[in-house]
Amino acid sequence: MSDYGRDLEFGVSVEPLADSPDWAARVAKAADVAGLDLVGIQDHPYQRRFLDTWTLISTLVPVTRHIRFFPDVANLPLRPPVMLAKAAASLDVLSEGRVEIGLGAGAFWDAVAAMGGPRRSPGEAVRSVEEAIKVMRMVWSDERSLRLDGEFYSLKGMRPGPHPVHDIGIWVGAYGPKMLDLTGRLADGWVPSLGYSPPERLPEMNRRIDEGAVRAGREPREIRRAYNVSGHIGTEDEGPLDGPPSRWVETLTGFALEHGMDTFIYWPSGDHERQVEVFAGEVVPAIREAVRSGRS
Repeated sequence: MSDYGRDLEFGVSVEPLADSPDWAARVAKAADVAGLDLVGIQDHPYQRRFLDTWTLISTLVPVTRHIRFFPDVANLPLRPPVMLAKAAASLDVLSEGRVEIGLGAGAFWDAVAAMGGPRRSPGEAVRSVEEAIKVMRMVWSDERSLRLDGEFYSLKGMRPGPHPVHDIGIWVGAYGPKMLDLTGRLADGWVPSLGYSPPERLPEMNRRIDEGAVRAGREPREIRRAYNVSGHIGTEDEGPLDGPPSRWVETLTGFALEHGMDTFIYWPSGDHERQVEVFAGEVVPAIREAVRSGRS
């Protein structure tokens, strides 16, 4: 068993489709009304069918009241961390503390390069994330003037502001050993997807995060473990989670108690508004109760 004892949170992924511009708002509102904690939005700026993720989040904040938003995960090669931090702090102020940051090293390098972004080796990608986290935390600090001469990013007397109204979490999308170690050393959370990090891999991946945390003098339980999970509630299908609410409850409870995952971002495969209602109304309360019972 590898339960870190953290409070559970639940969210939904909203696909940033451009051909139905009101659709994301409908799903986000449904999640907000249903009492979910988070909305995550994937960030693939090179995808012609997608709206820009950060612009979309900025339109969803004003039409919701309680739910928090994060890019799941931000495409670092196309989003300079100085501006990403400035944008996050600005929206955190405007939303009264409802913004977090999911951060990714990048993928689909041909598409990134086609937009003028850098093409990075695996080692460069890891080092760029480490440097970006440092830059973002500097931008959110109380320092008067920021200076950094880094391998990828530099600050030359920048005056930071506005300051975020809450401590914005930086959750890293990580899969490789070096990125997992970095997550343990520096990040506030880890946000993998079930398809790339199936349950049988979680113990080893968590171990690498924990070892990185301990070497940095941190407690492993400080680090959020968020899991992107997809499927359809109520319909038996080919997906590992497709099935009745009871299957979702049993499986996600196991992910929490046996693998230490504490945050679940649901990616519905269809009928999104109704699926959000079922997830929030039938699945989430039962998981909370099952985890509470398992911990006691």
